[in-house]
Amino acid sequence: MVQMELFLFAFVVGLTVCGLTGTTMELVSGRKVAFTEPYVSPAHVLRSLAATAGAGPFMLVNDALDARREKRISTMALLSCGCTAIAWSLALGIFVLAIASWTIGLLGSGV
Repeated sequence: MVQMELFLFAFVVGLTVCGLTGTTMELVSGRKVAFTEPYVSPAHVLRSLAATAGAGPFMLVNDALDARREKRISTMALLSCGCTAIAWSLALGIFVLAIASWTIGLLGSGV
């Protein structure tokens, strides 16, 4: 049961980071977050990677919902995108918690 709680906590952390990053990007740029300019650009690869890493699940869900509304993808493809966004949020949460744990370990070892 503890393992399930840890995975759920990591998922919620990833979802929170994704939501905060995506919402901040939308507020700053005034445009919906998606895998397009100004968020993803071949001219700014590092910025694009950072934006995609932080708000990727949000971007994926936005693009998938837009594509479904325009009937460019099927319902199964939409569900696949949703599952991918869930897995991505979990991975993001695990990554953020690992970085936080590592940072706390570094700060705590100097005392």
